[in-house]
Amino acid sequence: MPAIDPGTRLGPVLLTVADLERSLRFYREVLGLRLREHQDDVAVLTADGTAPLVVLVALPGARPQPRRTTGLYHFAVLHPNRRELARALARLLQARYPLQGASDHRVSEALYLADPDGHGIELYADRPRDQWPTTGRGVAMTTEPLDLDDLLATLDDTLDDAPTAATDAISPQARIGHVHLRVANLKDAEAFYHGRLGFEVTQRDYPGALFLAAGGYHHHIGANIWGSRGAPPPPPDAVGLRAFTIVLPDAAAARAVLARLDPPARESPAGWFTRDPFGIGVLLAVEGAAARTEDLRAVALGP
Repeated sequence: MPAIDPGTRLGPVLLTVADLERSLRFYREVLGLRLREHQDDVAVLTADGTAPLVVLVALPGARPQPRRTTGLYHFAVLHPNRRELARALARLLQARYPLQGASDHRVSEALYLADPDGHGIELYADRPRDQWPTTGRGVAMTTEPLDLDDLLATLDDTLDDAPTAATDAISPQARIGHVHLRVANLKDAEAFYHGRLGFEVTQRDYPGALFLAAGGYHHHIGANIWGSRGAPPPPPDAVGLRAFTIVLPDAAAARAVLARLDPPARESPAGWFTRDPFGIGVLLAVEGAAARTEDLRAVALGP
């Protein structure tokens, strides 16, 4: 089975939101992202001032995504080191924004929350790759409690000084590290993300879930059936994940993936657009080609 290029990474996620101003307040003030551009009902947020990280598409009055549907479980923002993750936690504490969970996965440390529309978000930092536990050819991720006090202790400031430590923006090195999807069944998820796109399966023994990656990473894509076994896609008038981006290192790597897709991907201003078996939008882009706001807007508002 041909593998996707090991230099493949993930790019921006495109989300439908019900109230754009409310969402902008959250992503700027709570997560510390920067607004790159705001055109009518589309806003592009970034960590470094240039590369898109999250694209928000307003659908005023959109209803919450029904619980038993496919789509986003969470998107994950990778922080460059443990101290930057501690700063993210301090920012959440300053804003008095609730966490939904905090886990040590042995390959990474992670904080979990949701935006005002209920989109799941993971903020995480990887452990050094040589410390990742393995089993056979894959990784052995687990879920254990995360010691938040120990994480905060990495800051130079005391907890009392956390508001000062948290007022600046998110690290400019933050990026989308992975997406975790709610799917109707794992067999079709593996057939598409492994069989068609070429991601390698890195863990399949986690109950009800499948993890895949490029280049030996622990996972770029997670899929689970914990609340979505046999579920349909969400209705078009609901909030949710419009698409996520897979960034290939060059045109040759993109052509190799495109040749395996049936039906063929639709060419878009930012690359090529397709859908997985569960209706989830997947944008395939070549490195550097998905950065223009007008291109992202065309993808976000397209079919």
